[in-house]
Order: sequence, then structure tokens, then C-alpha cells
Amino acid sequence: MMHLAETLNFSGRKVVAAWASVPFPALHGYSLPDTLCAYQQDVPWKLLSSCREQKVSCCFAQSVVLRGIRKESHISCPGKQPTSPLHTCESTEQILQYYLHTMFPGAFSTSHVLEQPCNTLPPYPQFFSPLLTRQGFLLDRPPSYSPAAVDSIPVLAALQSSPVLHTLLYSLYKDLQKLNTGRWASFFSAGVEQDDFQEALQELRTLSQCYETGFEADESEEEADSD
Repeated sequence: MMHLAETLNFSGRKVVAAWASVPFPALHGYSLPDTLCAYQQDVPWKLLSSCREQKVSCCFAQSVVLRGIRKESHISCPGKQPTSPLHTCESTEQILQYYLHTMFPGAFSTSHVLEQPCNTLPPYPQFFSPLLTRQGFLLDRPPSYSPAAVDSIPVLAALQSSPVLHTLLYSLYKDLQKLNTGRWASFFSAGVEQDDFQEALQELRTLSQCYETGFEADESEEEADSD
């Protein structure tokens, strides 16, 4: 994980944010391009790290893995005219890569597609919606019968070097700056020097600035200052 984070970071950045979709909202009976075409305005995965999500998707670099999608799922309807550039891709790997380049233009993106899904057999908790099939694919409407337990699910996970980390790191810097270090004598008696603490604090602020992207960064700093 550490080496992957290092690969995704440059220009002084060191931290990555985690995203996931559990399960990935793949529609039963639809191809992967059909599913992704439904998410042209926003990506179908959510932020797991304790950052405030931005309205506009943006990242500097990312690594994305999609599991539980069969290789033939890129085929929508044989002989049918492609309805989008995603439908012209020749493999699931190309579909995901094209989608990432479309949603995150200019970002360095790596992607992998694995056929093996994530198993959800006992003792995995069955907290899934009745709209899921046993293989974890979404139905258009609830089934007329009692749904069976979900055996497996498709999952997408991503690590991103992203501007959302600016708010997190800058807020942490502001919180630490408010500390009255004179009340933590035991902390400094352990060997930490006041100068070292202040240096680390400034390094944290500098690190947060590495994730600035203009308006979003100014907005997040104003919010942190108001706190």
C-alpha cells in the first residue's frame, strides 16, 4: 500500500484517499458500458477517507480495480450500432480506462478488471438491498419472490491522489495549531522538541498546499478558518 501511494504521488504529495463501491452498481442483464453510461455526471463510488467530497470530480493520479465483471460484459447487443464511445471498446479493461480518462481528464490513471467477485457467504453480514441478485447485480424492480442470500458482489476500489485531501490536511494543521503545547509537558518530556513540533506543523501545512486547485482550495481554507 505504501509503495502504491508513492507511485500515485508527485510534486511533493504523499497522501492518497480511498474510494469504493460495495457493491458496484452493475445492472443485471446490462453491459458494463450501459452501466457506466448512467454515471456520466458523477462516478459510481464513494469517498471512504474522512474528507469533504467535492462537487466536481478531480484527481491528480489514481489506481482503480473493478472485480466481479465478466470479460464478455462489454458486449451490449451483437450487431447493434454503438450508442457511445464506451460501446466501441474491445475489452472491459479498455472500457474502464476510457471512462476514467473521460471523468478525470489529464489525470494519471491505472485500472484493472478481475472476473473473480468478492464472496459474501456466511459469516458475511446480509445487509444488502432486495434489489440485488445472488451474484450482486442490480434489478430494475424488487422481485416478486423472496430474494435469496447474496453469494457474491462486484466491487470497485480506488486510491486517488486528490484535491479532497487539501481540506483534510489543512483542517488537521489548523486543529494542531490551536493546541496549547505548554499544557503537554509529558509529550515534550518524551523527547519531542518544541522546534521539531513547529517544523512538523509547517510541513503539514506545506503538504496540504500541494493539493490546492484554485477555487476549491480557497473555499476549503475559508471554511477551516471559520472553524
